[in-house]
Amino acid sequence: MEQRTYNQYCATARTLDLVGERWTLLLIRELLTGPKRYGDLQASLRGLGTGLLAARLKHLEREGLAHRIVLPPPARTPAYALTEAGEELGPAILQLARWGLKWAMGERRQDETFHPGWAVLGLRACFDAEAAAGLHAVYEFRVDDELFHARIADGAVEALHGPAQHPDATVTIGREAFLRLTGQTLTMAEAIETGAATATGDREALRRLRGLFRLPSPRTRTADRTS
Repeated sequence: MEQRTYNQYCATARTLDLVGERWTLLLIRELLTGPKRYGDLQASLRGLGTGLLAARLKHLEREGLAHRIVLPPPARTPAYALTEAGEELGPAILQLARWGLKWAMGERRQDETFHPGWAVLGLRACFDAEAAAGLHAVYEFRVDDELFHARIADGAVEALHGPAQHPDATVTIGREAFLRLTGQTLTMAEAIETGAATATGDREALRRLRGLFRLPSPRTRTADRTS
């Protein structure tokens, strides 16, 4: 597949030459939360055909943004992981996510897929470092059959797929209620009050949880025509 280029000697244009093709940034989004097998990527990126997925992965390898690895035991299966250059795209993608939460989300369209596991990156995007000052706690989130967790260490966050070893607090919530949380039509307090979610564990960790992850207030992109 021929790689398109803007033919501009500009850092922004050169970057878009590498990651601007459709699906490329979403592949990097998936790999930012850890190595993924080919099947994992197929499952998370429905609508991306196998031929195009293979082409995009080869492109990332060729350009030094991803490489093949073998997962450690007990898996011992081939997977893809980001290189140092690929990992350094993380802040830019988190900023895109924050922008999207404010300016692009709105209501879910009928044909849009949704994976609760995408919230792993969302936790990083919405993390409030100031609110986490002095806090050391591990939170486990259970959304139907998907588990992920966040480790807070005095203003820093590490969010990962899978269960936590020794969570200080656990939040359990159904998929539909979680979707409403993402769309900001439901708060965690409301979810707990109505029974749509439960939160158990250390009382202080649960109290601090309220301020750790802040979704930006949604805004409309419609131009203000009053001025």
